[in-house]
Amino acid sequence: MKLATFCHKKENKIAKVIGKSLFPLSEITQDIPNDMRKLINHWDDYVKKINTFKLDESKKIKLKDVKLCAPIVGPKKIFAIGLNYSDHIIEMAIDKPKQQLWFSKQINTINGPFDVVKIPSVSSKTDYEVELVAIIGRLGKHIKLDEAHKYVFGYCIGNDVSVRDWQMKTSQWMLGKSFDTHAPLGPFITTSDEIGDPHRLGIRSFVNGEMRQNSNTRHLIFNIWQQISYLSKVVTLEPGDLIFTGTPGGVGYAMDPPKYIKDGDIVSCEIDEIGKIENLFKNEDLK
Repeated sequence: MKLATFCHKKENKIAKVIGKSLFPLSEITQDIPNDMRKLINHWDDYVKKINTFKLDESKKIKLKDVKLCAPIVGPKKIFAIGLNYSDHIIEMAIDKPKQQLWFSKQINTINGPFDVVKIPSVSSKTDYEVELVAIIGRLGKHIKLDEAHKYVFGYCIGNDVSVRDWQMKTSQWMLGKSFDTHAPLGPFITTSDEIGDPHRLGIRSFVNGEMRQNSNTRHLIFNIWQQISYLSKVVTLEPGDLIFTGTPGGVGYAMDPPKYIKDGDIVSCEIDEIGKIENLFKNEDLK
């Protein structure tokens, strides 16, 4: 199943995606939440109705007629793992990490799948990172490795936009990863039952149509179940929490010379079976 958060007639709603159309979940029952995080939290109360309701063609909305928002607009937590693809390690000319390297992105980074991304005025080193994002579906702490898959609600595409000079100023990466608009997400949430094993998906990014990253999630160093189990030793994971699971080789920072994002560039990110997001990058307006 694919689920979308969209804006139609100045109101945010959640819909089931079928082909190129949206079917608002509010047509199933009026008490269904219009917030994806709340829906995930109460998924067991609604999933049977969502799966079995009869499609009313008169209620469908064409995708081209709406604005898609980030599937989860207000997550409580955004985690991201660094240096987690074997090809990314090779291009960075560093040793394979022995421990998982985690940082947080702040909530202000959340952005829509086709919205404008701001290039900050304080840097000329804005970079792209296509990532598979896992969305937590259940409350969990000290999650066993062989049960971690049960805690994933679904997946979407994320671009972990990174401001490299701010990222590298200190050993703590958080500031360089947390500029406004720097986590475009989408286009939808594809539920985990539809994906099955997430460690077999082609993952790609393009800048102005030129392929920059081209890999597969099978090249993750720490797989998604290891990530969830490890994080849960420290933090209670909650429905709607986001986990950026790593980016493959091909980032602009690692090129010789580096190829950073410029005003007017269009960055596209694709993952097999999930879809595509595409964002125009524009210089920050200081007025």
